[in-house]
Amino acid sequence: MASVKLGIIGLGNVGSGTLKILAENGAQIADKLGFPLEVAAVCARGFEGKTITVATRQSTDWRNVVNDPNVHVVAELVGGTTVAREIVETALESGKSVVTANKELMALCGPELWEKAIQKGVNLAMEASVAGGIPIHTVLREGISGDRIVALYGILNGTSNYILTAIENSGAAFDDVLAEAQRLGYAETDPTADVDGFDARSKLAILSALAFGQKIEAKNIFTMGIRRITPIDFEYAHTLKHTIRLVCGARLTPEGLILSVRPALIPQSTILASVKGAYNAVWVRGKYGQDTFYYGRGAGPEPTGVAVVSDLMRVAREIRSGSPERVSPFAHEQLAAFRPVSVEVQRRAYYLRFRVKDQPGIIASLAKILADKHISLDAVLQLPGDNKESLPFVITVEPSTEKAIQDAVEAMNRLDFMVEPALALPMETSL
Repeated sequence: MASVKLGIIGLGNVGSGTLKILAENGAQIADKLGFPLEVAAVCARGFEGKTITVATRQSTDWRNVVNDPNVHVVAELVGGTTVAREIVETALESGKSVVTANKELMALCGPELWEKAIQKGVNLAMEASVAGGIPIHTVLREGISGDRIVALYGILNGTSNYILTAIENSGAAFDDVLAEAQRLGYAETDPTADVDGFDARSKLAILSALAFGQKIEAKNIFTMGIRRITPIDFEYAHTLKHTIRLVCGARLTPEGLILSVRPALIPQSTILASVKGAYNAVWVRGKYGQDTFYYGRGAGPEPTGVAVVSDLMRVAREIRSGSPERVSPFAHEQLAAFRPVSVEVQRRAYYLRFRVKDQPGIIASLAKILADKHISLDAVLQLPGDNKESLPFVITVEPSTEKAIQDAVEAMNRLDFMVEPALALPMETSL
């Protein structure tokens, strides 16, 4: 049977991994499909130093790939939300199906692009946009689609997870671990998207749309990064039999969805606590199917390339069968309006870490503020320390609302013995 021809735009890590898999695994892919996938054209800003393992037409202008009459499916592997959006929209307008690994674009305007794909009778596939090595889209879209999801928690950024577990294991400072992660290629030169939680936020927006059928706007997700996590926080967390991870959380309440991306203390006994290094994981709770867990590489040329190629195969089957698959990439034919519930109403136990100039009356002053905000103190922890000018200690409190904690921390930060703002982290006990 005649091949389905592909156009690959973008030859960074993901694009290079995709080409390698298509070349090295082409025979088995053809056996599974009953026909081959053929790379008809590739596009990159430049080809110097690039290894092209398939015989194909090369161009530095993406329009030459999208407009190529021989190309049936376009793989957008550029990233970003400007040129990438133009590529995807132009390809769909041209009646060509699109496969993308672009989390930012799909979080920003994925539902609108899907509507355009429907109008043109083509497909839009995005499995590689979240947790590249884990087929979590397929799970939510088809595997457990008969269930009603009530909660979803994940570790969705491998860079942040690598940094946190390195701090935990080595006791090194954040800046030193970040520099090492950059040297090893785990972190970008500009790590903002990873360490400040924005990459994970886009991924949570996509997964929440699949899980709960709402059109999520990433800007409405409460987001906090990991820059302030120190070795002392892990020491105290271990004392409490917890660890610290950047947790992406989505929980359905009668009032609506509560979404957050933030570092949190999680019990060492939970399965998410065992996720270390650059790995990703997603834990899903359904009303009927209860708990399921998915784990694997979240990034990297080959794990993400597998997700891209798998999407290319699915779309190619649709083209060859002549019957468009109407399963939306967002698992719902129409996404409902987002009903966000502020994280401020969520009740959790909290970990409050302070650095203070040692003097009498510190605990009494902090306890008074907690009492004024109707927050019950649970425990006070202080590991031995010699620096009386920057003495760390921790207070844990009983379950309280985020709003009460924020108000209390704001008042505490005005006290004259505070060396730096207090760090408040929720203690997630429902995982």
